[in-house]
Amino acid sequence: MRRADRLFQIVQHLRGGRLVTAQKLGTWLEVSERTIYRDIADLQSTGVPIDGEAGVGYMMREGFDLPPLMFTRDEIVALVAGARMVRAFGGAAMARAAEEALVKIGAVLPDAEKDRIARTEIHTPMWVVSDAAREAIDLIERAVEKRQVLTIDYTDEAGRGSVRDIRPLGLWFWGKVWTLIAWCEMRGDFRAFRIDRIGSVIVAGRTFRPERGKQLADFYRTVERSGDQAILNGTARGG
Repeated sequence: MRRADRLFQIVQHLRGGRLVTAQKLGTWLEVSERTIYRDIADLQSTGVPIDGEAGVGYMMREGFDLPPLMFTRDEIVALVAGARMVRAFGGAAMARAAEEALVKIGAVLPDAEKDRIARTEIHTPMWVVSDAAREAIDLIERAVEKRQVLTIDYTDEAGRGSVRDIRPLGLWFWGKVWTLIAWCEMRGDFRAFRIDRIGSVIVAGRTFRPERGKQLADFYRTVERSGDQAILNGTARGG
């Protein structure tokens, strides 16, 4: 790895106010701790706001950003493939954002590399998610971020219908269907709902606060304890 690339990677690892030791950075970047110490000192000398010291760890203050840097060939392929998948399988807003991201990626590339986007022969079907599902995905994604309670009209695998209020926690895509993990207020428990089985979804007009036992981390612990692989492999449980 070139030294310039290594310095860039150090900055990336320190983003978000995380405290990271030189030992971890050295392991990730496959260099010695002494090399990390020198690199940190060089970054600090150029004005990068890194705090910390040897033996304790380092973190970067918020608000620092880097100018656009060159993407490698593999990074371009990964970005293009990911954007095309989101465009094909994501919500309507996600699809538009993916299209715009491809334009922005092309804008920061030199002329010699711009054609690489078009030459990336990784493709997805253009229309595999219904318009209704795309709208639901966007609405749910925003509700997860804003902690908005949703009211859904759901039909389970057996064809039983129900209307319930849920606390949306996260969306998963399993290659064929999207699944929403939520805290179901009607059942008083976690439930997984397939997006394609949700007849309608509306914002209930109220928000929720994170509560002990009702958060995504608690859901993960529940699955680990129960060994319920049905949820983990995308088989939704909406009862």
